Amino acid sequence: MNFISGRKIFITVPLMDEEQNILPLVNCLKSQSNQNFKVIFCVNQPEVWWDDNNKKGICEANLRTIKTLNEITDFELQIIDRCSPGHGWVGKHFGVGWARKIAMDEASNQAEEKDMIVSMDGDSHYNINFLACVEASFVANPNIKAVSVPYFHKLTGSKAEDMAILRYEIYMRYYALNMLRINNPYAFTALGSAIACSINAYRAIRGITPHKSGEDFYFIQKLRKYGQILIYLDETVFPAARFSDRVFFGTGPAMIKGNAGDWEGYPIYPYQDFEEVKISFDNFDKLYEKDIEIPMTEFLFEKFGADVWDELRKNVKSKQNFIRACWHKVDGLRILQFLKWKQQKYPGKDEENLNCFLRNFYPNEKISNSFDTEIFTFEKANVGQLEFIRDFLMEKEMLWRKKIRILR
Repeated sequence: MNFISGRKIFITVPLMDEEQNILPLVNCLKSQSNQNFKVIFCVNQPEVWWDDNNKKGICEANLRTIKTLNEITDFELQIIDRCSPGHGWVGKHFGVGWARKIAMDEASNQAEEKDMIVSMDGDSHYNINFLACVEASFVANPNIKAVSVPYFHKLTGSKAEDMAILRYEIYMRYYALNMLRINNPYAFTALGSAIACSINAYRAIRGITPHKSGEDFYFIQKLRKYGQILIYLDETVFPAARFSDRVFFGTGPAMIKGNAGDWEGYPIYPYQDFEEVKISFDNFDKLYEKDIEIPMTEFLFEKFGADVWDELRKNVKSKQNFIRACWHKVDGLRILQFLKWKQQKYPGKDEENLNCFLRNFYPNEKISNSFDTEIFTFEKANVGQLEFIRDFLMEKEMLWRKKIRILR
């Protein structure tokens, strides 16, 4: 596939301590069937790390990464140096969120309105038609503002890493699958290595907000509030599965915590809680006329106050605008907070919640008939068992993604 529409692709990549991964990524880029792109790398770390013996090795590795990038002549690239002495982050503004913002803002400054930004990570792999497929998706779907690309973590052969990434991915797949199942407007998965957006959308939402971590989630949520998002693509991103503390939360930190036996922050929520989200969203139209009780009422009153609906009504002139204002207010973050709030009130076992979900929605599938919670526990599971569950959930998630295709 080599689909060139005249749109230039600006690839933005934050890099910190990626010396071992930079050449594999460069090789991925060299092999792309669509070569109409420019890569903007932001190599970064806090300035104070140069005086920290425990961090100085990362600083030196970052300089070697810049040296490697400076030797590349196969494609157009730009290096933003936020790591060499005197150029590192100073004060509170540091981290992957700021690195993404600086790179994306630079792309926006250089791009034309028709161009696009593709967000990548230094440790991820992309097949040769990835960029061509992303470009083609914007051409075929001119109303979309962004793409949430499917992803898959390949196993490493390290039992500890594989157990951790599979458990984390089960959490992610289960969450996404339920959000897709209830047809929620925030049924996307946010990975910094698997997001693309149009330049005009990036400018319209005034760019990415530089959170220290989780910036990818807030970014795609802003894009979703602005317009349509494509959630199905005939390509897949392959992020690395590795223990990493370079960010405050996300895949790497989750794996580290999980490897230590702490999965409390990544539970398998009862599927009935997602049903309560659906019922709440389905009743936003009725709230335009008067206050009514919805399953999320108590949580939302705690979060925003009892006049939350009155405040929204004051600022809209139609029922349709009110409904949209409601799901802007009750966004992906609030849904996640609601599910955690419910979990704290009514704690349950992950295995039982997963079993209940499988038996209710997939009663005739092999996994449902072989999933015995009296025998199986996540704590005692092996790699093969977790891989079986992960692959099943991924298969079902992809079917839903393909069916819905666009969050409108």
